[in-house]
Amino acid sequence: MIKHFKLKIAGLLLFSTSVHYAQFTDEINSNRPGKSHGAFSVGKTVIQAEAGTYYINDKHKYLGYKSSGFGGELSLRYGAVLEQLEFIGDIQYQFDTYKTDYSETSRTGIKQALIGAKYLVYDPFKNHEDKVNIYSWKANHRFKWRQFIPAVGVYAGANFALSDSYKIPDEPAFSPRVMLITQNHFGAQWVLVGNFIADKFISEYKSYGYILTLTRGINAKWSAFLENQGYQSDYYSDMIFRGGAAYLLQKNMQIDASIGANIKDTPALIIGGIGFSWRFDKNYKPVEIKSGKEEKGKKDGKKEEKKKRVDEVQPE
Repeated sequence: MIKHFKLKIAGLLLFSTSVHYAQFTDEINSNRPGKSHGAFSVGKTVIQAEAGTYYINDKHKYLGYKSSGFGGELSLRYGAVLEQLEFIGDIQYQFDTYKTDYSETSRTGIKQALIGAKYLVYDPFKNHEDKVNIYSWKANHRFKWRQFIPAVGVYAGANFALSDSYKIPDEPAFSPRVMLITQNHFGAQWVLVGNFIADKFISEYKSYGYILTLTRGINAKWSAFLENQGYQSDYYSDMIFRGGAAYLLQKNMQIDASIGANIKDTPALIIGGIGFSWRFDKNYKPVEIKSGKEEKGKKDGKKEEKKKRVDEVQPE
């Protein structure tokens, strides 16, 4: 299987000297199980659902409270209008028990609701041709400075505070969220994604933060990730570390598992979860980029083969 995959990659390198396929990949690319967004969209007309369930436990050393419970989360992604554009809806529902020395309360409700759009601003692989040396494997796999040039995307969306159970006191019902997204590919197996976020910045509860996610393709089915998230606000600040893995069931289906914890005890936080991602792409038509121009697939009635883009995570 691994030898077959390497031959497939080699064939792609030869093919990519003249043609680069834009957002779509022949295998699902999910944001799960991390919390960051990649710079690339799912592809025009593609629908993708990323769902999961999690357990959360937090305990505050000085305020004397502790809570634990379960939640569900769903992200719906849809590529529309342009190949580089994606619309995203995120919702998180949680139920838990909140305890103090004097009381115990059961809470339930929508903890987070977001609607937004993401657009790929810059793709370093577009219009770039790697000259292939058919006589030297080493020359084709030498270190390349271009890998330090990230793909860049932008996100703009809105938060909706829908539940009093998890709403910050006096938090507005609507607040904006913007994000700068970077994505680097180091060799064939490593991908580094950065999200730099300004959240609720028109309210007194404005928050600024980042997410850094490092993913490695292990083989044709498995990938693993490490992630660090930090955010700063007058209401709450924290730094969280996560790790986990994903397994490709089929080209359009993935399962995942992750665990995360923070580094302080005000509160101490532990989160673990599992998830599933699914993609519907039957309506997708391949888009080629040649000399900066987008061209739709052939109209001769033949189904055009869907190729991996050259920036996709590749296993060994």
